[in-house]
Amino acid sequence: MDFFISQFISGLSITSILLMIALGLAIIYGTTGVINMAHGEFVMIGAYTSWFLQTKLGMGLIASIIPIFLITAAMGFLIERLIIRHLYNRLLDTILATWGIGVILQQFIRLSVGSELKYLEIPPYMAESMSLFGQQVSIYRVFIFLFAITIFILAWFIIFKTKFGMKLRAVTQKKDIASCFGVNSGAVYSATFAFGTGIAALAGAFIAPLKSISPDMGTNYIIDAFMVVVLGGVESLIGTAASSFIIGETSSFIASFSNDTLAKALVLVITILILRIKPQGLFTRKIRS
Repeated sequence: MDFFISQFISGLSITSILLMIALGLAIIYGTTGVINMAHGEFVMIGAYTSWFLQTKLGMGLIASIIPIFLITAAMGFLIERLIIRHLYNRLLDTILATWGIGVILQQFIRLSVGSELKYLEIPPYMAESMSLFGQQVSIYRVFIFLFAITIFILAWFIIFKTKFGMKLRAVTQKKDIASCFGVNSGAVYSATFAFGTGIAALAGAFIAPLKSISPDMGTNYIIDAFMVVVLGGVESLIGTAASSFIIGETSSFIASFSNDTLAKALVLVITILILRIKPQGLFTRKIRS
């Protein structure tokens, strides 16, 4: 039982990180239909921004949350305005464009900051452990999990309980009809892209104290994020959360019997088998016309 609880808690840690990264990806695709290949680089930008604010300006992690979100959301907003909005409904073009943006962001970091690994310390007040179901768990990992849940609830509230969310859903379902009612689809797309990239940056900021920071760190997470979104049903927030949990827990338990590399391979095989049975994902909610 202790082993089961330990691996379950470890799986929740993986789940929380996957959820934050995949949530922004799912929101962007669900609204704009753009497969954002640069999403992992926004995770990386969030990590580097956290490092800069902490080492250069002395800002702690909690104090950095809002600046990190705003800085990266502004980047996402500008990229959507200047590049992405001219490529809507051109799938291959958007894939190539966002992939190119990702490469540019990586090279920008290499030229401006350097390629050497950066490290951040866990905030001292979160470095201790706490007892949870008889297991010693890092307070910082518990905080990440609670923060991921908070971000998910906030995203759900914005999309389903606000006026902007109503416009977003209207544009997603029937863009032309929404425009007839005065909804500015361009503004909705820009705001959605900014929100999605901002969430990805926050994920990077919280990953930074757990992993080394490098220009290509986002590549390691974007594959898992795409797997989460596809398994969950692409346009379903609940599906994204559920598939994050499934993949996180499965990875944790498999890794306990082998290693992380084999665990990732087996999780990918399991995901392919599930998609073979349910090609549209586990939680399909067809809303795009």
